[in-house]
Amino acid sequence: GCKFNAERVQQVLEGALASALGTTAYSPQGSAPLVQSLVEFLQSRAKEVVPPRYKLVCHVVLGQQGQQSLLVASRALWDPETDSFASATFSNASLFAVATVHGLYFE
Repeated sequence: GCKFNAERVQQVLEGALASALGTTAYSPQGSAPLVQSLVEFLQSRAKEVVPPRYKLVCHVVLGQQGQQSLLVASRALWDPETDSFASATFSNASLFAVATVHGLYFE
């Protein structure tokens, strides 16, 4: 109960991405506000299942679906005993999204 549960947060991210994006079509002009609202939504949903002593950092990559390949990587300096992360992906015919939430224990 007191640690960051990466599996539970991943489930929350997957459900939130699917409900928020569903059949959304990619728009270059609308992608920035979409990502901004998506980050706020994902962070609020993740806070519901993460213990209160954790600070969350949410990062979303959104792009147009095509014949391209994408690799998303991140690095962080943290305490492996308490800190962790969860990541989820979503795609439909028009767009793809990769969301990562880092949970950092705050004393």
